[in-house]
Amino acid sequence: MRTALLLLLGLPALLPAAGTLDIYFVDVEGGAATLIVTPQKEALLMDAGWRRGDDRDAKRIAAAVKLASVEKIDYFITSHFHGDHMGGLPALAGLIPICKFIDHGEPAGPRNPRFAPQWETYLKVTQGKRWSVKPGEKIPLKGATVLVVASDGQLLDKPLGRASPNPFCPDAKLKEPDTGDDAHSVGFLVTMGKFRFLDLGDLSWNKEHELACPESRVGRVDVFQVSMHGMDRAGAPELVWSLKPEVVVMNNGPRKGGAPGAYEVVRKSPGLEDFWQLHYAVQSDAQHNTDERLIANLGEEKDCAGNWLKISATADGKYTVTNSRTGFSKSYIAR
Repeated sequence: MRTALLLLLGLPALLPAAGTLDIYFVDVEGGAATLIVTPQKEALLMDAGWRRGDDRDAKRIAAAVKLASVEKIDYFITSHFHGDHMGGLPALAGLIPICKFIDHGEPAGPRNPRFAPQWETYLKVTQGKRWSVKPGEKIPLKGATVLVVASDGQLLDKPLGRASPNPFCPDAKLKEPDTGDDAHSVGFLVTMGKFRFLDLGDLSWNKEHELACPESRVGRVDVFQVSMHGMDRAGAPELVWSLKPEVVVMNNGPRKGGAPGAYEVVRKSPGLEDFWQLHYAVQSDAQHNTDERLIANLGEEKDCAGNWLKISATADGKYTVTNSRTGFSKSYIAR
């Protein structure tokens, strides 16, 4: 009886607070899965992790959906057609009702023949419920504004606010063109009152540059989910620094993403207060990992419990980030 009472007393800390926009960064071990739940209890999920025989990633996402006290996913976004982002979708669709599927259109770049069955499964799962979006379109999620800023290699055609030259563009350097599907990723900006959150999926370096130069088309955000898991093929400084995020979250795995170069770009971002990570990057060093209080998972994948990070934001711009591994939370105010 006493144990049950203690569990009940601890439960409110885990449930979403009334009137908050809640963002769960679900650990899918170097894949991606970001769940957004509005105060009106509508849910949007970007990506579903890997396809696995044990449905690990789909089950972790389903657990986050249950924790968020919603019974369905209103909008599922496939950022792009890579296995670490779309692989877990069929299993997830078998666990949770999904009302609408969003993507960028057709897969880009050369196709591996082994991809054909996965693509056929995707078309079957999404049949009759699929919407391929374009930049500038809004996803009608009740309780928040969700604006598509990138899709199918296209970007917003003008700045969202007052246009001014980006001072980080003159010294910017491009990389080899990305002819694959990463460059076609869906990216979106979520706004609720004063709070702004940006997720660009795996949008690659040169497309990030285009989004930021010669003027930043997005402007400042409060929270930025670092592109492509923190790999060196993304994280263009001219974009990251123009966003001036107060908080950055990296959805890396223990041995995927978390590159030292990407870490250093984030750390140099003007106005950055904290850098949160889903995993300690074991292939890096202590100088290129953040404070352990801000890391959800510390070890190798085989020993990983799948801890999540969560943001709860209110319309006045106040928001709190929580690490489920430790219960450590820190609060911020939108600037």
